[in-house]
Amino acid sequence: MFTIPEQFSAATKHQFESQLAILNSLTSTAFDSVQKIVDLNLNAAKSSLQESSAAAQKLATAKDPQEFFSLSAAHAQPNAEKALAYGRHLASIASSTQAEFTKAAETQIAETNRKVLSLIDELSKNAPAGSENAISILKSAIGNASAGYDQLSKTTKQAVEALEGNLNAAANQFVSAAEKTTTRSRKS
Repeated sequence: MFTIPEQFSAATKHQFESQLAILNSLTSTAFDSVQKIVDLNLNAAKSSLQESSAAAQKLATAKDPQEFFSLSAAHAQPNAEKALAYGRHLASIASSTQAEFTKAAETQIAETNRKVLSLIDELSKNAPAGSENAISILKSAIGNASAGYDQLSKTTKQAVEALEGNLNAAANQFVSAAEKTTTRSRKS
């Protein structure tokens, strides 16, 4: 049978090791996400530079203002679609990163709750008579904290989903506006 100080010492050591492991995991995930965003931005910048150069060359060959504006409008829709694809890709990276963070946090919290409850159960076996209410209150507090985290997690997921929906709606409106501009310029 372990003494209470030994139990707390082992629990503290394990908790520290768990926190270090999750910190390493989250840091790795964050670096991976930053790398994906940097790659996305570099590819977008390179593509944009090449396309801008080609578009400028086409615009320089325009014979009159109407042809110039027609060529300009013709580039609006593809650019809008590329912006939409970029936004979706960026949202996808953010969403997957958030999901990995959430999963890691949920795993850590579940493991910590399990270990704390196990420690409390072990301590309650050796607790003096009359401490049942205090132990019950402690278990209830842990359960309430866990429920609070679950609610926070659900609210965060809803907020991320709402943000993604708003970004997609805004991008779709942008594409629609670009399509209308292109259609108008072709009719002129």
